[in-house]
Amino acid sequence: MDIKTFKAVTSKLPPHIAVLMRGPTGVGKSHVAAAIAADEGKPFIDVRGSTMQEGDVIGYPDLEAMKENGVATFCLPAWYVRACNEPVVLMLDELNRSMPGVMQSFFQIVLDRELGNDKDGNPVRLHPETRVIAAVNFGSEYDVNDMDPALLRRFYVADIEPTVGDWIEWANENSLDSVLVDFIRQNPAHWRVEPSSVEPGTVVPTPASWHRLDDSYKYAEWTPSDLAGGNLPTGFYAMALGMVGSEAAIAFQDFVKNYEKVISAEDVLEGRLSNKDAKELPAGTINSVIDKLAEHCKEEGWTAKQSKNVAAFGKTLGGELMVQLWNKVSSSNNLPNIQKLHKLMGQEVVKVVQASRNLK
Repeated sequence: MDIKTFKAVTSKLPPHIAVLMRGPTGVGKSHVAAAIAADEGKPFIDVRGSTMQEGDVIGYPDLEAMKENGVATFCLPAWYVRACNEPVVLMLDELNRSMPGVMQSFFQIVLDRELGNDKDGNPVRLHPETRVIAAVNFGSEYDVNDMDPALLRRFYVADIEPTVGDWIEWANENSLDSVLVDFIRQNPAHWRVEPSSVEPGTVVPTPASWHRLDDSYKYAEWTPSDLAGGNLPTGFYAMALGMVGSEAAIAFQDFVKNYEKVISAEDVLEGRLSNKDAKELPAGTINSVIDKLAEHCKEEGWTAKQSKNVAAFGKTLGGELMVQLWNKVSSSNNLPNIQKLHKLMGQEVVKVVQASRNLK
């Protein structure tokens, strides 16, 4: 399941239905859960089971309360208490890499939505609007505990298979460097490499590692878009090597060093890109420009002249690329822009679509 579908379905589930995300490490499960929390306007609490002892979940004896009440109660962890006191999205991460005691406590939270007891013996229950999202890593490269089928049926289970398109959309929304995003767009094979396909211990790229590399370059003031087309500082390659591996690091360094002038959405909208130049653009650059136009369309209103320039660009591309431009702009849901563009190129798009159907 791609991330967009997963988010759409999860948002429609009742909060008391626990969600289980399954997928390899580094594909952005935590970021997806955090995005769901943001969409629902709830705080996000991420608890990593693989780093915890049993007492970190069930709590530790409240000795002072025992003296006062004469009964044994436990001081529950702050993250669980908050999830009981207010609606949150609670992520139980690395569920199947947890110690048995931690895993059983997590299951009690998932299955019964409660943990521990007060002095009267009443269980301490989650807030009715708190949503629980559990995540597990799976694959041949992981040393994990299998989950009982009887437990699986208590979840809404989704096998996460993020796409490059999902990641690019997320990267643009979170202001990752435009040149780094362009590299992934034009070189999707370097976006993620399955760890089981290489020698054990080999550093390989993942969606998460590209995010860390972006953070690191910005901290070092080596932002790729600022360095593109020029000499790169000593250490630029080495930083990438330690995060995405040798093959991706070599390809990325060459990409940044030889990066040509970036064509922005504004270049098309303002008519600065001639038809001749548009025809000579490589496919990867065209896809990049289409994505930028679609992103611009989400937030901005286009004038009649700007819409005319976008339509001229689409007609110059022709065929499937013109249809791709139309589909991406339409997915922005900016109706005024879509209506203007439809008047200018709608018929041409329909002709291309009909022609392709007749060939099948």
